[in-house]
Amino acid sequence: MGKHKITFISDTHGKHDQIVTNKSLRKNGLPLDLPGGDILIHAGDFMNSGWNEMEAIMFFKWFDSIDNYDTKIFIAGNHDRWAENNPEEFKGILTGYKTIEYLQDDWMGIYYDGPNGDMPEENIRIYGSPWSPYFYNWAFNLPRQGVELQEKWSKIPDNTDILICHTMPWGHLDITDNMMVGCELLRFRVDEFKPKIFVGGHIHSGYGYKFDGHTHFFNAAILNNSYRYTNKPMTIEWDSIANTVDFL
Repeated sequence: MGKHKITFISDTHGKHDQIVTNKSLRKNGLPLDLPGGDILIHAGDFMNSGWNEMEAIMFFKWFDSIDNYDTKIFIAGNHDRWAENNPEEFKGILTGYKTIEYLQDDWMGIYYDGPNGDMPEENIRIYGSPWSPYFYNWAFNLPRQGVELQEKWSKIPDNTDILICHTMPWGHLDITDNMMVGCELLRFRVDEFKPKIFVGGHIHSGYGYKFDGHTHFFNAAILNNSYRYTNKPMTIEWDSIANTVDFL
């Protein structure tokens, strides 16, 4: 107990069918991009233009069809306009997909029962939020230094183990065109309570992993800046008690 196999993906932009899953074995001879495990996390931008609800529905069907993970979680991102503009319809359609969890400024727990009925060290608290600093008036955008964005980050509970955001914190896997473009206010909040894992995307060129001594940061954007599928999903074995990761 305490070890969990987790896969991270983000920024599929409607190209999720290019990911090799156990449902897409037409790509003979290739290893699975989603090998299965305990948790699969998608950190937003599952749509491309973001206006057409069929983009979202096709993603829901695909994500729901993946059957080799115990828990599948996703959040929205700045391309997912329909999710922001039609929240009730969006959530209503989601109720038809029983195997996937959507988080929007909300949390969920994964609980494990031991011999005495509780093993608090084994429990995992996961929080998800779609917001990012203003960028050409896309979805879930708020002014970079505004009080509204600060309020969103202040809602993140201090006891969060895995934090899923669409944008990256400033200074962590957020470089594009030789500039850091992550969120300064999110960086301040993450530095305050130090989650064990942070997973995001948004900044395609920042794809990768780093560890700052407290938090494991993953930018899981699978498409490059030209929107080609060049970055593979990242799968790890995470020891939630020791907070160590091994790439698989």
